[in-house]
Amino acid sequence: MRVIPGAVLGWDMGAALAMARALGITPLIAAELLPEIEAVMVRKLNEQMADGSAAGVNP
Repeated sequence: MRVIPGAVLGWDMGAALAMARALGITPLIAAELLPEIEAVMVRKLNEQMADGSAAGVNP
């Protein structure tokens, strides 16, 4: 993940694509799906951090 103090910015897409490839997922499909999945993950993690509900996180 790419993070700054107090916020998650996104994933390291190179690492995410490498993991997808290792799992046997076609890189083209992964490249299509990962940005949408990343956006939801970033939004939800940042919401949790803002609410103070993320385990082990002190906003």
